[in-house]
Amino acid sequence: MRIKYTISLVFFVPLVIIVMENNIISRMSDKLALKQTPQTPLQPRGLSHILQKHNASFTRLSKTNSAFSLIKRRLENYSQHKEVVTRGSKHILLLATTRTGSSFVGEFFNQQGDNMFFLFEPLWHVEKMLTLETGGTNSTASAKAYRDVLQQLFLCDFSLLESFIEPLPVNHITTGLFRRESSNSLCQESVCSPVIKGVFERYRCRTRRCGPLNLTMASESCLQKEHRAIKSVKVRQLENLRPLAEDPRLDVKFIQLVRDPRAVLASRMVAFAAKYKNWKQLAIDGEVPIDDDEVRNLKGNCDNIRLSAEIGLRQPAWLRRRYMLLRYEDIARFPMRKATEMYRFAGIPFTPQVKSWILKNTQASKETSGVYSTQKNSSEQVEKWRFSLPFKIAQVVQKVCGPTLKLFGYKFVSSEEMLTDKSISLIEDKVFNFV
Repeated sequence: MRIKYTISLVFFVPLVIIVMENNIISRMSDKLALKQTPQTPLQPRGLSHILQKHNASFTRLSKTNSAFSLIKRRLENYSQHKEVVTRGSKHILLLATTRTGSSFVGEFFNQQGDNMFFLFEPLWHVEKMLTLETGGTNSTASAKAYRDVLQQLFLCDFSLLESFIEPLPVNHITTGLFRRESSNSLCQESVCSPVIKGVFERYRCRTRRCGPLNLTMASESCLQKEHRAIKSVKVRQLENLRPLAEDPRLDVKFIQLVRDPRAVLASRMVAFAAKYKNWKQLAIDGEVPIDDDEVRNLKGNCDNIRLSAEIGLRQPAWLRRRYMLLRYEDIARFPMRKATEMYRFAGIPFTPQVKSWILKNTQASKETSGVYSTQKNSSEQVEKWRFSLPFKIAQVVQKVCGPTLKLFGYKFVSSEEMLTDKSISLIEDKVFNFV
């Protein structure tokens, strides 16, 4: 009889301890407003509450960092069982900034076929939630969030991304995933749920009518693919992604896409005209708007791009054979050659399907070449900006982005005549990558 009670105590006491420990952890998580388990996605309202509390100065950023650490620890435990499944897969992260041709280059992987799972700008949701009242984001908090979300997505785990989608997905189903239709992987039959009458979805699939996106189905489809690729214009510094390169569950290759900053600005002035009124005034008045937010943003963007490239080109141990620098101008002039190099670097087969898409979409007519279109006569795009950007503005860009222009091999212009002279190339022949 005593033995019976002893055995019962042996099992009962640890059970009580475990329950008490879980209750303590739960209470701590509730205080952080970030309760998260593999089965119950992170509640974005709780996260929004914490971030709104720090919008003014983020003086209590340590609490936010602790919260992200808690999420990371729990999600790492959840993802352990996927290690065997992901072994042998290639993971490609295309890093760029807006108006550098990243949507066009991203299609090189989106069109790969059934062995590739491609995501278009999933970090859009993260940036939106972390945006401060000032219109910017805290770099420390956002860098950590971007990294952790990317890490989980490469493991085909959508639970952390779910926490940033608004409105919050119900039973892992959402109508609000940004640009779903730009990912062939999210529009395949295996991920296409029935259309729900009366439910509005902003972005619908191009190839078939699909209902709201079931992220559980997306995760299952992802796990069936041999390789994964993600395109993002949100990551500011390559150094922040070092944990991805060192994660034994992943085999990440980073491709950094760059473009002449003068061409980028010319494109942004067309695509986001309302934001660039001061630049247009500059072309009329000839005065450099020193205090203009966009001038500071331009310099910050150039510096971030250059610093990331300098790290990549140095080839530190954690980046060895994992980093590739590509100029948009080279891809536009020699699309098939550069696509071949990208695929060789990534270690995946260059399929006839991708080759066919490249041939079709680098010789498009003017009728199909819209501002956001991926169908362009690519060789014409290289020089187009030179005839739309005023020389005065080109001078400003050269002043604030000089080191970036030099590193990537873009030539300075000294006069309006030189800027518009097609016989003068502004692109140096340059080889960036190690064999």
